[in-house]
Amino acid sequence: MHTETIDGKTANSEVSNLSLARSGVGRFATRSAHASPESCPALVLNADYRPLSYYPLSLWSWQDTIKAVFLDRVNILDHYDRAVHSPTAEMKLPSVVSLKTYVKPAKYPAFTRFNVFLRDRFSCQYCGERTELTFDHVVPRSRGGQTTWDNVVAACSPCNLRKANRLPTEIGMIPFDAPIRPTVHELHHNGRAFPPNYLHESWQDYLYWDSELEP
Repeated sequence: MHTETIDGKTANSEVSNLSLARSGVGRFATRSAHASPESCPALVLNADYRPLSYYPLSLWSWQDTIKAVFLDRVNILDHYDRAVHSPTAEMKLPSVVSLKTYVKPAKYPAFTRFNVFLRDRFSCQYCGERTELTFDHVVPRSRGGQTTWDNVVAACSPCNLRKANRLPTEIGMIPFDAPIRPTVHELHHNGRAFPPNYLHESWQDYLYWDSELEP
């Protein structure tokens, strides 16, 4: 079995003593019977104290976070009130950690449905509607269009059905904004208006959705 060491000491025993397997098998329990560690993800920051990613937000499970702590790969910046314990150790669950080694961030985001919607500010590019969103191929696939950043836009279901397999010029439906491949910075800018549904209070100092700077 491969064993990783920290300053000459074996990490496996300590990690196993403070981390349950993903299957739920282990000797640990939360201090509160009503508190589930599964609801305690850690916000993961780069070594420059910025999130590794915003979309999706870089979060680790409590098991992965504790393992990284005992392998000396992260610094703990804040924690939850909830704790896990073994017969010989106890630890509050980290809520914010930062990597000790800087990871160069990607310039461009992944091409996903969510990121297309975020680029287009969660609004139909033909009428501005914000409900029943799908995505539309500007040049239909039946006419040679590709599923790429520069040929896919957010569209509501009615507009999508109306446009069907026609070109924008044939039906007079031109996207409000020409579809482009956005940078991570551009998505971050758009995302300020669309924060995640759940943000733990300890994360606020490291995220900047619509936050005002104090004088």
